[in-house]
Formats: sequence, C-alpha cells, structure tokens
Amino acid sequence: MTKRGDNMYLKDLREKAGYTQQELADKAGISRTTISMIEQGENQPSVKLAKKFGEIFNVGWEKFF
Repeated sequence: MTKRGDNMYLKDLREKAGYTQQELADKAGISRTTISMIEQGENQPSVKLAKKFGEIFNVGWEKFF
C-alpha cells in the first residue's frame, strides 16, 4: 500500500466500525489528535499502537505501515 492508502485504511476501518476519532482514541488509550494526525498522514503509529489497532479492528497490525 502507499502511504496514503495506509492512512485511509485506518479511517476506513474506524468509520466502518462506527467510531468517532475520540471513541477510537479512548479505546486505544491515546489522544484524538494522534488519530487525526495518523489519518492525515502527519504521523505514523508506533508498532505498539499498530498492534492495539489490530486488536481493536481484528486485523493484522502490519497493515498500518
């Protein structure tokens, strides 16, 4: 995937699950701003955070890179 594709992947998963950025941030234990920055391509998740996203969405964590 391209970098943009990775960012859209998180947003797509979040929206399909019906989560707001704040709800996902609360589930992941991070700030809403961090979710926004990842979705906008201004930041990348750490491996730890990618694994948390994988758990939340029941997908492979490596898809977030």
